[in-house]
Amino acid sequence: MAVTEISLDSILTTKYQTGTTPAGGPEIRKKSLNYVKPTATSQDIYDVAAALSSLSQYPLLNVVLGKNWELTNE
Repeated sequence: MAVTEISLDSILTTKYQTGTTPAGGPEIRKKSLNYVKPTATSQDIYDVAAALSSLSQYPLLNVVLGKNWELTNE
């Protein structure tokens, strides 16, 4: 039997440095956006994340895209 993949919604997570800890390390905060369309391209998703981060006073550290898949055995 073959396994079939069905792309579901994804989660976009951005990480920002909001300051420093008392020990001197970076203080990191995350923001997530759920229900990213499975048909959205990686470039479009990154462009949206960059545009949203430009509204923040904190520097954007990275962008993470978590994709969800449904696997069925047919």
